[in-house]
Amino acid sequence: MATVTDRRKAPAVDNLPIDTELIADSTDAALRMELGTSTRESINLRTTAIIGQLNLLLGEELGTDEDPNVRDLCRRACKLLELSKRPTKETPTFSAFFFMRDIAGLTRRLLWVYAEENGHAP
Repeated sequence: MATVTDRRKAPAVDNLPIDTELIADSTDAALRMELGTSTRESINLRTTAIIGQLNLLLGEELGTDEDPNVRDLCRRACKLLELSKRPTKETPTFSAFFFMRDIAGLTRRLLWVYAEENGHAP
């Protein structure tokens, strides 16, 4: 028997907290990867996941108005997310690998900011 949740009782998707543990695990895994033992496919998959997580963090209130360091991190992240900066199929594997590491590092730093702002431990 199927039931329908009362819309007034269901949490709004926009109000759900960010899964800080998932982002921490994902960035840790990316930063532990080694160029010599990673396939291009695994680099691409990890990069795609982290880009999504970085976009989630950038959509949150991180205190960019009050903190110039956070503002700089967000600016750097937005610059890396530009399509023209992302690896393509023609990009050498080592370049895609270092792009993934750059994205993971920035995501990790913004995760710390998010956790500090919202009282979540990463």
